[in-house]
Amino acid sequence: MTSREAQALRIEFSYDPPPGPPVILHLDDRLIAVDKPAGLLSVPGKLEGRQDCLITRLQAVYPDALVVHRLDCDTSGLILFARDKAAQGHLGQEFEQRRAKKSYIARVKGVVREDTGTVDLPLSVDWPNRPRQMVNHQDGKHARTDWQVVSRSDSETRIRLFPLTGRSHQLRVHMLAIGHPILGDQIYAPETLADHSRLMLHAETLGLHHPGSGEWVQFAAPVPF
Repeated sequence: MTSREAQALRIEFSYDPPPGPPVILHLDDRLIAVDKPAGLLSVPGKLEGRQDCLITRLQAVYPDALVVHRLDCDTSGLILFARDKAAQGHLGQEFEQRRAKKSYIARVKGVVREDTGTVDLPLSVDWPNRPRQMVNHQDGKHARTDWQVVSRSDSETRIRLFPLTGRSHQLRVHMLAIGHPILGDQIYAPETLADHSRLMLHAETLGLHHPGSGEWVQFAAPVPF
């Protein structure tokens, strides 16, 4: 992709988030688990007209909600929010120390022949083509994704992804790197947009230690595709 093509792509992006209140999956006095719809920003965007987002909608109902992590705008699924500063710090450390365990479901282009595998490729921002990321063996940060095939058809594969690191666009770039981009990806697989109205990527499960009890808890969001 050339810089001119990337600029044109950014111009074509329009923010039209789906309406409706947050879908709460779990609520207690320390955290909130929410099912984010595709097309809604996790936090306010930098550009004008992108202030409507999940955290502002959630704080309209639960004013004490605090950001812990994010999902890409086009990705749906499970996202956690803290309800106090101590819980925010605890949950942040679960992610930073890679104690949190996440799984995603994706539909990818083509037939993945192997049943399981690992993508271990360093990633960095593709500066001339932001927000695009790229494999960068020289300056990229370590990124690893394990994967497991769920099912196959003649033209696509449903796959479960387990990111062991949390780089920007990691799952999208790693799937592209092995020749199976995620369907409906307007950045990395624009040729699939005619047949898919959204990015076929969903944060399915998330497990970590609860900030209150310290016990291992796991949450899940139903896959919408």
